[in-house]
Formats: sequence, C-alpha cells, structure tokens
Amino acid sequence: MSDRTSEFFDRYAVDFDSIYGNDNRALERIANRLFRGAMLLRYQKTMAGCQPVAGKSVIDIGCGPGHYSIALARQGADKVLGLDFAPGMLKIARDRAQFAGVGERCSFALGDFLTHPLPEPFDYAIVMGFMDYVSDPRAIVERVLDIVRVQAFFSFPKAGGPLAWQRQLRYRNRCDLFLYRESKFAICCRRPALPSRSIRSDAIFL
Repeated sequence: MSDRTSEFFDRYAVDFDSIYGNDNRALERIANRLFRGAMLLRYQKTMAGCQPVAGKSVIDIGCGPGHYSIALARQGADKVLGLDFAPGMLKIARDRAQFAGVGERCSFALGDFLTHPLPEPFDYAIVMGFMDYVSDPRAIVERVLDIVRVQAFFSFPKAGGPLAWQRQLRYRNRCDLFLYRESKFAICCRRPALPSRSIRSDAIFL
C-alpha cells in the first residue's frame, strides 16, 4: 500500500463516511443509487456469509469507518479487529463503535496487513474495497487464508467497461488503483497448497 493512497484516504475519511452513511440503511440506499447495487450486493453477501457470527472473531482488513466491523459486532461477534492505513478512518470507526455500544468488542488499529502482528487466527476475514489499492494481491490472499479459520470474503474491482474507465480517470490524480480481470485473478491468487483445515473463501467481482 503506497503512502499516496494512505494520505488520500486519510484526507477523504469524513467525506467517505458521509457518502456511505452512518447506519446500514443509509449505506444500502446510497450504494444502490450510486453503484447499481454493487456495494449493496457485497454487503449483503458478506453479512449473510458470516452467520452465525455470535461469539465469533472477525478481522476487517481495510475497515475504513467501520461499517462492516460495527454491524457484525452488533450482530453478536465477540471480537472484531478493524485494520486500516488511514488514521482519519480509524477515528471515525472508533467513535461510531462507541456510539453503537460495541466499543468494548471492536478494536481498530493502524497498520499494514502484511506486517501487522496478529497473535491469533480469526473466524472470519472481511476484505471489502481493499484489493482496489493493492499492488501484490497474491500476498494479501495468502496471508488472509493463513489467519482465517472459517471463511474469508474478498471483493475485486472488475476491469473494463465504462464504470471502470470512469473510476480510473477519477482516481488518476488521487491514488494508485488496481482493477482485475478474472484470468489475472486466477493466476495471481492460485495457491500451491491449501492448509489442511477446510476454509471457504468468496471472491466478488464488482
């Protein structure tokens, strides 16, 4: 993750949170209107895939202002770690977790996922809206599979088409952006040998 990307999202934190809303209903309305259901789809699939979440642990990689982290904690997750590279995002996430009454079960840390110390595995891993800014996706995928016990959820922004081209133009002067084709995804994320334990992972191309 580049410093340019971190600095952009730190500056963008307040506007990002205002766009995507301060509760799940607002998130769903805005996402459906602006992104033709893409963000709503990945949100719904992730929430459903984490059930039952009561008593489970979750790592939210690239947590931003904490929408997924807080929603899962409110649904009963026992321990949620939100990890992000933008201090401004983390401040919003901590404040929102306290306001939602789940501050004791949510912790938020500043760091690089590839190097941040994780003393124990998690039941679920959320990797939503994060791979867009990763130059080495294989390293991320491999570490996620190493630290998750049950299931991991990834979103990969799809290359090609007018929406992708528009996004590339918008982000050209903001931060590094990486889009994917399914053939590239299959190559860069192929894993020689899966762990002996059974792990499910869902990848959503949006």
